[in-house]
Amino acid sequence: MFSIAAGVMLIAGVLLAVDPAGVWRALQKVPPGHVLAAFALVQLQVVLSALRWRFTAQRLGHSIPVWLAIREYYLGTVLNQTLPGGIIGDAARVYRVQQEEAGGWKRAATAVALERLSGQLAFFLLTCCGLVAWVTLLPEQLPLAAAELFWTVATLVGALAVGLALFAKPLWRRFGRFAPDLAAVFWERGAAVIQLGLSSLVVGTYVLTFVIASDAIGAPLPPIAAVTIIPLCLLTMLIPIGIGGWGTREAAAAALWPLFGFTGAEGLAASLLYGLLSLVGAALPGVVVLVLSIVRGAGRTS
Repeated sequence: MFSIAAGVMLIAGVLLAVDPAGVWRALQKVPPGHVLAAFALVQLQVVLSALRWRFTAQRLGHSIPVWLAIREYYLGTVLNQTLPGGIIGDAARVYRVQQEEAGGWKRAATAVALERLSGQLAFFLLTCCGLVAWVTLLPEQLPLAAAELFWTVATLVGALAVGLALFAKPLWRRFGRFAPDLAAVFWERGAAVIQLGLSSLVVGTYVLTFVIASDAIGAPLPPIAAVTIIPLCLLTMLIPIGIGGWGTREAAAAALWPLFGFTGAEGLAASLLYGLLSLVGAALPGVVVLVLSIVRGAGRTS
């Protein structure tokens, strides 16, 4: 309940801080074509993510049929976006797949964790590329001075390196047993190419959906925004406030859209529309997939 209240209060606060009437006007003029395009991207996003999960599980010796992977990923996506924590859908995937397929819950849990890690690594790579592009191409539009940003990032990287050096042995003793799984999933037999390709495509669907949402409310972003402000907005969804990134994402969009000449109200409207398109785009097909699976199950038992 606290997460729900925090997310609602944050959105309400941002709405009052900008122009509520402007947000409503922006949302009223969304073209149907943009909605259909975003819905199509969400389907591609879920299917590609399900294939990435299936590939990861296969490399761990856990076979998941394509239909089952897609069905469970739809349901997991909806749960992650509507329930606190953002991982309940992942836990449900572990439970439901290990119930239906051989391999046990440990194999299923490892596959889900490493599949999510693959996506986070691709997103981290995009964010780093965006920071480089921002510093080199648009230094005057940085929310921080270029030098300040450089030293902030350098300090964080240095602290991370020192931490890893100090705790390398304890970490290896604790997590070294996962080295064979990591190698199988991310390196051996061309796994790196497949993981990078699938995860890059998935991240691309997230970013492009946001671009479409912003264009739909009348704030067409330049191409450079796809690797600068949009990844930063999506990155705030990892902050454990609200549900499914609602609230933190809107606050970031309201603050960042003015860097490209738009209003905070337009940034808020774009983020709200992105959230709605992502949720409904996954929920409606998820219901259809669930009904079809029930009908298929009933057909087998009759």
